[in-house]
Amino acid sequence: MRDPSGVLSISAEHMDAMGNIDTSIPRFIPLAFYESMTSGHLEPGDVLVVKDGATTGKTAYFRGSPDGQPMVINEHVFLCRPIPFGINSRWLFYCLWGELGQIQIRDCLRGSAQGGIIRSFADEVEILLPPLAEQRRILAAIETQFARLDASVAALRRAQANLKRYLASVLRDACQGRLIPTEAELARSEGREYEPAAVLLERILAQRRARWESQEKPRGKYREPSAPDTSALPQLPEGWVWTTVEQIILGTPQNGLYKHKSEYGGGMPILRIDDYQDFYLRDRDSLQCLRATPDELATYGLQQGQLIVNRVNSPSHLGKCLVVPDSLLPAVFESNMMRMATGSGISVSYIAYYLRSFVGRTRLTSNAKWAVNQASINQTDVCSTPIPLPPMAEQRRIVAEVERRLSVIQQAEATVDASLARAERLRHSILKQAFSGKLAPQDSSDEPASALLERIRAERAAEAQALAVSKRQSKPRNARQPKTEA
Repeated sequence: MRDPSGVLSISAEHMDAMGNIDTSIPRFIPLAFYESMTSGHLEPGDVLVVKDGATTGKTAYFRGSPDGQPMVINEHVFLCRPIPFGINSRWLFYCLWGELGQIQIRDCLRGSAQGGIIRSFADEVEILLPPLAEQRRILAAIETQFARLDASVAALRRAQANLKRYLASVLRDACQGRLIPTEAELARSEGREYEPAAVLLERILAQRRARWESQEKPRGKYREPSAPDTSALPQLPEGWVWTTVEQIILGTPQNGLYKHKSEYGGGMPILRIDDYQDFYLRDRDSLQCLRATPDELATYGLQQGQLIVNRVNSPSHLGKCLVVPDSLLPAVFESNMMRMATGSGISVSYIAYYLRSFVGRTRLTSNAKWAVNQASINQTDVCSTPIPLPPMAEQRRIVAEVERRLSVIQQAEATVDASLARAERLRHSILKQAFSGKLAPQDSSDEPASALLERIRAERAAEAQALAVSKRQSKPRNARQPKTEA
């Protein structure tokens, strides 16, 4: 965990929404700088509050360094350390982390939305102060309830992960001929003939050549698209054939439209890389718009059923796919993606599901070019991607079965998401009960909070007086300077 020459520094990025501190991505400061620091050293029980930026007010509780190494906060975090005999540090954390505390902290914002809070926010935020013994009883009740809630949330998170694994297995089986009976198996059982994918591919290649020859002025000699090298590819089910993206699309991929940011703000909706994921598409009404010429609209206008592939993005999103739906039209598409149209007899949805599978995405991006936090694929990379092609009727049945199971998965995900949202609301409801005195019993023998507050004030006044005396004693007397003779 610890760099030999540094000390772990905690910032907003280490503080999660539940108030925990995650140091899985450590940040270190030099040891010499740490030794020169006179404040900011963390102790167990400290409460941390982000003081500026997009996450101003985010609050976390420091339980202690897991390996006993020293830790500090950086300059964007306030450290709140309560008087130990006056307020339990966990109580202070819940007061600031809870809904009411966060509202009060946001009310202390200075400047713009990206501004921040200053040290005096501590004078403005009001904290409920029960007797110390009652604080402990309430905290015990809160954390008992939260422990049960955490167990439920963990189970829901496991369900989310299982749904993702199930989706991955559906896509894998679909593209390996194991999701439904193959066309060859059905044909045998029904005593009929069927068209193998190899025959379908020959027809598509002929269609592709005929389309080139029909151009008004074909340029040069027609080049047959390259077939895949199958020496390292697995054997396919009976009736399937290996092909490439280039063999099954009409023409070549088309990169999207690049326009200066000054052209955005009105005109035609444009599809951008953050508008879609493999199984998500933003509504057309929510897309940004840009001004485009008639020629640009003709060249870059999308059509229903085209396949969009993201060609430049972070590694985790590179190669994501979209089949253009009618609800997206009319629209154009941005330059960091490319579009293709498949030949007749090819289900573009089947191709998209294959490219979304783990194996398909791996093959699609196998020759990606890497840069800092970004990767890219080009038209050659996409065109050479091998595709396991089933017969036409089998493609349709595979797509129908994938979409049936995908619908079930999406319904289950929606149920899990709703349960997680309810759990979050319940967490705040528990705190609301705690702050209204309804979560734990009161005890008349407890020291009144008013007496506790007086002791806190007296302690703070004594500390302030001692600090003032210390400063006066350490301040050097001004020595009288001798007069300078003219």
